[in-house]
Amino acid sequence: MLDFIRRGKPSLAPMAGVADRAMRELCMASGAAFCVSEMVSAKGYILGDKTSAKLLRITPAEAPMGVQFFGDSPETVADAVRKLLAEGIEDSLPPAFIDINMGCPAPKITHGGAGSALLKEPMKCERMVLLAGKAAGNIPLSVKLRTGWDAEHITAPEIAKRCEAAGAAFVTIHGRHKQQMFAPPVDIDSISAVKQAVQIPVIANGDVQDSGNAAYLLEATGCDAVMIGRGAQGRPWAFREDGSIAPSLRERMELMLEHTRRLCLYKGEYIGMREARKHAAWYTKGVRGAAALRREIVSAMRIPDLEAIAAKLLSWWEAEA
Repeated sequence: MLDFIRRGKPSLAPMAGVADRAMRELCMASGAAFCVSEMVSAKGYILGDKTSAKLLRITPAEAPMGVQFFGDSPETVADAVRKLLAEGIEDSLPPAFIDINMGCPAPKITHGGAGSALLKEPMKCERMVLLAGKAAGNIPLSVKLRTGWDAEHITAPEIAKRCEAAGAAFVTIHGRHKQQMFAPPVDIDSISAVKQAVQIPVIANGDVQDSGNAAYLLEATGCDAVMIGRGAQGRPWAFREDGSIAPSLRERMELMLEHTRRLCLYKGEYIGMREARKHAAWYTKGVRGAAALRREIVSAMRIPDLEAIAAKLLSWWEAEA
């Protein structure tokens, strides 16, 4: 049932506004063990929000893929799971698992009592898993945590134990508390404490860039697998066995353009190009000469605009080689 969890094969983390269908397909093609949807509002989905339903769609190129719900009410999250499995999503594969977001640190999520705010209420977390798990039936249920709300309230080990008792199949732990956002480096001891607290698989997340430091995090924490988030931004090759070795600039530019084409195909050129700009900035990060083209990158309106930028970078690189 959990054969998609592979110790030596990282998975792609759910990242709102980043890890969409285009990115998921590229990362899965590069060797990711599995991926997860962008987080979906349980309440919005229940109320019939079309965008929420679109985020839950799974294509063959993304499988195995889980879907992630967020919400502050155990009953609402359970109702969303029940609706998804009863009605399904048009032209979609069923999810490999269902994940509950208990780690998002964004104020717009925590102010409503969801995401990392749940880490202040261990009993609510347990009830949310219990109700959602019943709604999920035979579909595995997981939770994604941070270590706690702040340094004085490191609740992840307790919550992981409660979630396990309530029926969670596995846990993913990001090694920072809510107040730390994405700095400083992850807390190895806190991740290890979660692993030691439960018998179910634990996936470590945070600061993973490629197969090299993925192996270190596995060894240091004793976890069962790792998940890559920001380390995959502009770097889908991070999931390759030799992911610590950057591909040639030509391949890098080809991946950037393929990513852009998929964004435009799935979202239309207007939205796709505006989202492609940030990805293009990530793909060109550290490339000699890219800084001089940054203004062109962030104002690109059409696919040929990025094709021209890629051609410039390649011509400069080839001239120096």
